Amino acid sequence: MRVNCRVRVIVGAAAIGISMLAAVVAQAAEAVRDPARGWDRLWFEVIVDITILGLLFAAVAAYFLIRYRRRDPGQEGSAPRLSPAMAVGWAIIPAFVFIADDFFLAGNGWQLWNNYREVPANRIEIQLESGMYSWDYTYPNGVRAQNELRVPAGKAVLLRMTSRDTIHSHFIPDFRVKEDSMPGRVTYMWFYPRQPGEHVVTCAEYCGIMHSYMVGKVIVMPEAEFSAWYEQEAARFAQAK
Repeated sequence: MRVNCRVRVIVGAAAIGISMLAAVVAQAAEAVRDPARGWDRLWFEVIVDITILGLLFAAVAAYFLIRYRRRDPGQEGSAPRLSPAMAVGWAIIPAFVFIADDFFLAGNGWQLWNNYREVPANRIEIQLESGMYSWDYTYPNGVRAQNELRVPAGKAVLLRMTSRDTIHSHFIPDFRVKEDSMPGRVTYMWFYPRQPGEHVVTCAEYCGIMHSYMVGKVIVMPEAEFSAWYEQEAARFAQAK
């Protein structure tokens, strides 16, 4: 009887430990899926890639300019004849290297795009209606805000967007996200605010003569402060009805 109790205790402790480990792994996986970090990483790879290729081509060009320069006015150059195998090799091998590199970057870009379109389940969902010249946000509890989006730190934010007049583009540079909002259609975008702070929102689609005035901000708050603000605004909204 005592043995059975001990076995149950051990199994129960193991189950709790596995659950905690699964939660930690899930949180880590969720953090890895932050598209802003993936965007920064991919952009860094692109910059490194074009820098290396640029330096390589510059070095080869400089070598050819110096090595095969004309040393007197009457000098005429002559090129060595290449065998068919050498000609094919000089054409195919560099092309294969460059295409493989392009495919690698394109594959990473496709994966990053998938991360942008796959919204985490643990999120806060906010409605956005854009119009000349403002961003109008509506929270799940009915609270509305204009040009100022308050969100909790450490939680994914999903915006479901539409427009009441023309095409706008909700752009938050710090979170590397931009998506069009348009009349008659619902689009979406999400971002992951990690730390408290303020971030600029602007319209990246020319929408009219006062297009440059269509700005706002995202205010990322500690979770406890956001919850207090959220409940306070909900109470005011209920009283105003």
